[in-house]
Parts: sequence; C-alpha cells; structure tokens
Amino acid sequence: MDRLTAAQVFKEIAERGSMIAAAEALDMSRAMVTRYLAEMEQWCGARLLHRTTRRVSLTAAGEVALARCGEMLALAAGMHAAGDPEAPHGLLRIASSHSLAQMALAGAMADFLRRYPRTAIDLQVDNRAVNLVEQRIDLAIRITNGLEPGMIARRLGDCDSVVVAAPSYLERHAVPQAPADLAVHNCLTYSYFGKTMWRFQAGQGEKEEEGNALQIPVSGNLSANESMALLSATVEGAGVALQPLFAAAPLLRAGQLVELLPAWRPQRMGIYGIYTSREHMPPALRAMLDHLVDWFAHDPAWRAAAGGGGDTNY
Repeated sequence: MDRLTAAQVFKEIAERGSMIAAAEALDMSRAMVTRYLAEMEQWCGARLLHRTTRRVSLTAAGEVALARCGEMLALAAGMHAAGDPEAPHGLLRIASSHSLAQMALAGAMADFLRRYPRTAIDLQVDNRAVNLVEQRIDLAIRITNGLEPGMIARRLGDCDSVVVAAPSYLERHAVPQAPADLAVHNCLTYSYFGKTMWRFQAGQGEKEEEGNALQIPVSGNLSANESMALLSATVEGAGVALQPLFAAAPLLRAGQLVELLPAWRPQRMGIYGIYTSREHMPPALRAMLDHLVDWFAHDPAWRAAAGGGGDTNY
C-alpha cells in the first residue's frame, strides 16, 4: 500500500481522535482506514494507538511516529511544489450553502481546476455558518450583510434578490402592489435570513435614497433552513418567497414564477469569502479569491442568472 497515504491516514486519526472521523474527513471507508493503520504499525514495528470504544490515543511509539509522519508529509508537499513554490497547488477545503454551490460555484470550481491542475477542492455544502478552525475549512463563501466584527473576509460579488410567487398562488390571492401588502400574504421564510423582516429599497437605480428604505414584517406557515426547498414550494403555489435572483431567474424566464413588487428592490447582499488569516496565505487560496472575484464579475452564465447579463425581462 502507499506509505505516504498511510502516513496521512495515521495523522488524521491522531489529530481527530477517531478512526470514524478520519474516514469521514478523508472520504474513505472505515475498512480502508483500518488497513492503512495496520500498514503503518507494520512499517514502524510497533503499536501506535491505544484503542477504546469511543476514542483512540497515541502510544509512546505513536508520538514518535506522528512527528516523523508530519515531517514526511511536509517534505512530500515541498517536493510537489518544487517546480514553482508560488504556483497554486494542493487541496482547498471550501464551505458554501447548497443553493450557491449548486447554481454558481460548481461552474466556478470547475473553471479554477482547469486553470490550476495541481490544485484540488473539497467542497463542503451546508447552510449553517461553519467554524473554519474546528472544521479545517480554508475558505467559507457566504451571502450576508452581517459579518461579525474582526472577521477576515473579501467581498467577491453581489447577490440581488427578488420577491416571487407562482401563477397558481396569484390566481387565489391579490397581487401585492406595495411592500406593506405582504402582511396579508403567506410568506415563505428562510431560517437564516429574513425570517420575520424583509427589507426593500424604492426604485431600480444604484443610488436610491436611504429614506426610501423599508422594513416589512412578514409571516407564513412554512419556513426552512434550505432556500431551494422554499423555492420548490413557491413553484407549487404555497406562498410568496424572497429568493436569490440567481436561483429564481430560470423559473421566472420559464413562467413558473412571477416577479412581485418590481418597483421595489429587496436589500442587496454581499457574497464574501471568509478565511482565517491574511498572513502566509497559501498560493491556492489567494488564487481562488482572485478567481472568484473575476468570475462573479465577468462569467456570462453567472451574470445572466444574477440579472447582470443585460436582459432583465425574464
């Protein structure tokens, strides 16, 4: 078996304190993790771990082996990048929401991997905010206007939203003419943003006056922590939803949804790349941030989906 991989597996087990956790992190079966650990112990000629039903811990020989494995893996990484140490290389662990990963990032990641063939990406899809350190995430991509103080982030692009409903819903309910009319509608809400309040700006220009901003209380009989589930329910006529324009645009063009309140623009959100440190940033992470800024600004597919392709008549 590959001893370099065996060393990586052993290092993951030791750092995570669990063979199951190591298997999940490496996307490897438990049986394969066990085989690699056996290979390491045979190679070292000693038992490396104390095993209990809940955790594992290092033996004295394991402590020595872990230090040697760290040196060996660092040397291997250095050899891989020896041709050009500043060229993007290595694995990036990236976290994103389901909708953004599905509708946008899949294309951006594929384009990045074509451009930088010595890189690899582990895309972790979850709508909840992640702990970058605990979950060993290099880059979290989040749509928000509420970054925590002190958070290190780079704005990658903008995310516009749109209020939508299905024709079948509008056959049963009056079309809202102003944001205040939403009070009598069944509004489907997202658990992590705008669950009780939707914010609007009058007009479609870039310099609307702050005095025209409105905050509208909303409520309904369906909320979810997955925006794509709400989008599907909206298409089925369940109610009115506030959705990212990139997700709703194809359904608007197909006539499955209708844009409501076109004279009022929902609050624009920022798309941010969040990471742990500006110092000693790996070349792959720096290249990914630059790539995403350019991709959100210029990619034709994204601009069309996000309403920036010059044709906003869905």
